Amino acid sequence: MERRNWSIKALKSLQYIDSLDAELRASSLQKWVEDYLVDNHIEDFNLELKDLENLSELFYKNISFLKQHREEMKTQIDEHKKIREFLV
Repeated sequence: MERRNWSIKALKSLQYIDSLDAELRASSLQKWVEDYLVDNHIEDFNLELKDLENLSELFYKNISFLKQHREEMKTQIDEHKKIREFLV
């Protein structure tokens, strides 16, 4: 039962994170992964099929978000480098 409660808590946490703004969402996702996936595996989740599908969709949706966020951050860093080179 403890593993089921842990799994439901992880799902609810991921649902909440999905509703946050980009910067907070990215850092919250990092913490979520550290809390739920570093010492555990995706196979450790004990959820009903409907909830497991929801977790899966959120998981892959957030992977896509993080890829896009990384590209946006890289672009911002490149722009800052160009501005700094111009000013020097």
